[in-house]
Amino acid sequence: MSIQNLINEPNSLTITQLQNTVHQWINTIGVRYYNELTNTAILMEEVGEVARIMARQYGEQSFKESEQTVDLADELADVLFVLVCIANQTGIDLNQAVHKNLDKKTKRDATRHANNEKLK
Repeated sequence: MSIQNLINEPNSLTITQLQNTVHQWINTIGVRYYNELTNTAILMEEVGEVARIMARQYGEQSFKESEQTVDLADELADVLFVLVCIANQTGIDLNQAVHKNLDKKTKRDATRHANNEKLK
């Protein structure tokens, strides 16, 4: 999927298409991937931005006047973008990883959450 197609058809993206599109973007617009350690630091920075919004929008902290135009969706997309970069550069197929992870969680937690008194 081309970058322009992603922009025009945002609701039709699979995980595999996302990985391919990010790879194409990196190699055409981004020039190259940052190294894995730099991308890990960038991921932490982006997660921190999400945490800041969550603490203010849903928690007890308040926004500064200069923070009135925060965009949680955009910050979550930044986290996803960097996460996909790390997967791409380390050879991880996120589609396979997600399926394997959901299978693990389903087997492990088959009754755990249903029996958790804290969740009732």
